[in-house]
Amino acid sequence: MAETLVEGATVRDVAARYDLRPNHLSEWRRQAREGKLVLPALPEAEPAFAPMVIEGLTDRTVAVEDATLEIVCCDVVIRLDGATPATRIAEIVRALTGAHGA
Repeated sequence: MAETLVEGATVRDVAARYDLRPNHLSEWRRQAREGKLVLPALPEAEPAFAPMVIEGLTDRTVAVEDATLEIVCCDVVIRLDGATPATRIAEIVRALTGAHGA
């Protein structure tokens, strides 16, 4: 019965696979919806991973010291250069979120 809940499965196909009558499976589905039938857990699908693509540097690549970092909080925009230390950026973010209650 649990197999009929898998996306793309039909009651008729599952019933045929197990030599059952489709109306029996439909009745069991109704009972499961009403909480009168406990379903076994189906095995979970294996996680899927997307390939990582790493592109080489191009003439459009910006050096860190030439980069600009923008921090936007409500109507406040702060622009910092790429050489700004991470601790200073964190201090600014904490100050902004504390001031705006975010």
